[in-house]
Amino acid sequence: MFKKIMKGGHKKPSKSDAPDPPSAPYAGNNRNSPAVASSNVVVNHASRPAAGAAISAIVSPHAPPNGIMELVPPFRDAPVSERQNLFLRKLQVCCFLLDFSDTMKNVREKEIKRQALMELVDFIQSGSGKISESCQEEMIRMISVNIFRCLPPASHENTGQEPTDPEEEEPCMYPSWPHLQLVYELLLRYVVSSDTDTKVAKRYIDHSFVLKLLDLFDSEDPREREYLKTILHRIYGKFMVHRPFIRKAINNIFYRFIYESERHAGIGELLEILGSIINGFALPMKEEHKLFLVRALLPLHKPKSVGMYHQQLSYCITQFVEKDFKLADTVIRGLLKYWPVTNCQKEVLFLGELEEVLEATQAAEFQRCMVPLFKQISRCLNSSHFQVAERALFLWNNEHIVSLIAQNRTVILPILFEAFERNVSSHWNQAVHGLTVNVRKMFMEMDAELFEECQRQHAEKEAKAIEMAEQRDLIWKRLAEAAAQNGVEDMATT
Repeated sequence: MFKKIMKGGHKKPSKSDAPDPPSAPYAGNNRNSPAVASSNVVVNHASRPAAGAAISAIVSPHAPPNGIMELVPPFRDAPVSERQNLFLRKLQVCCFLLDFSDTMKNVREKEIKRQALMELVDFIQSGSGKISESCQEEMIRMISVNIFRCLPPASHENTGQEPTDPEEEEPCMYPSWPHLQLVYELLLRYVVSSDTDTKVAKRYIDHSFVLKLLDLFDSEDPREREYLKTILHRIYGKFMVHRPFIRKAINNIFYRFIYESERHAGIGELLEILGSIINGFALPMKEEHKLFLVRALLPLHKPKSVGMYHQQLSYCITQFVEKDFKLADTVIRGLLKYWPVTNCQKEVLFLGELEEVLEATQAAEFQRCMVPLFKQISRCLNSSHFQVAERALFLWNNEHIVSLIAQNRTVILPILFEAFERNVSSHWNQAVHGLTVNVRKMFMEMDAELFEECQRQHAEKEAKAIEMAEQRDLIWKRLAEAAAQNGVEDMATT
């Protein structure tokens, strides 16, 4: 690979391998000159340049030779035979990168570029003419110049303070977004267009292009991530050849997030894409997909910021169980493995997800995991945080879960009975107390004989515990007396 890169300057590259033209960080995010260009390598947050880094004013290679942005006439004023050339000229204009951090700077150039981008979007959307392969290649290059850039430092990176909770951070809005949005819209229209031939387009929308798109999911601007989500989903649907690669690349992002950084802005959007992908998995499910569930999705419950993307994660997990009910045991045991110990808000989220999974669980899979499951639920019932206890008790509002419990009540009630008695006798919250009484009554009506047996065993256990406590007190009392007596004798001899 290294030799190939070194020889790249001595041979003419093929279209699929053609490097993107030099690009620059979008000037709205870094204070650059009006028209700048730099390497098209996407830089991770840790290596982003300082906000005030000076970059020399270099005109993009696609810009006119004299470096002045020309006003290109609209498509409607040009004959059909000239529209391809006009398309290329508009692409050249759009390769100029402007400074959006100052609204009073380059006003004329910004308006020219905006008009050119809008016309390109309308031209692709209208389907008024099939664009040539060379135009498609130049268009993807122009898009690359504009969107593939060094992302600005994240809010937790450009201060000397401790990192804050991601849920408390204000969303970042890039000043360059009005122009970036048009570039993304152009790419989206190109991908979804019925005129786009995937055999041709895959030469330009290749693995390198897809990887750079995935890097942009770490953008702090939610509007950009929303466009990226839609575009990547459309690429996955249209370019079947890229599907395994996209799944693997998303896997790698999750691994870095879980085991290294625990910081990524686009996990929720990536999970939304995966939710749709999982829904389309064929049965019987491939081993690759099951490994993805175990190695990537379930460990996503571990990071502290799980609340940021839990809704999308829960949907993906539930999709797996609905697709293949035999995975319910694996999923439930995975949830128990990553169950939070001290984070009550995460516990509430986990209980909500658990209910959705149990709703899709069948009796055989339920029986495999019910003992460790209800031991955890028992601990939740006695939680001093009323929302955790309340959410655990709400599981008995679900008819399917109640039917599963009823079928296995001889195993489940003995596990839960002590927790019920403790809540009834000493829980501080009246709502939890009332719900516990209702659930306890439900079990009593379900099987009175079993309930009485559990009550008897609980009474025996309580009596035994009291007896043991009394024995301990007596032993300690004897030890204290012996120690006191030995102390008096020692004082007498001295």
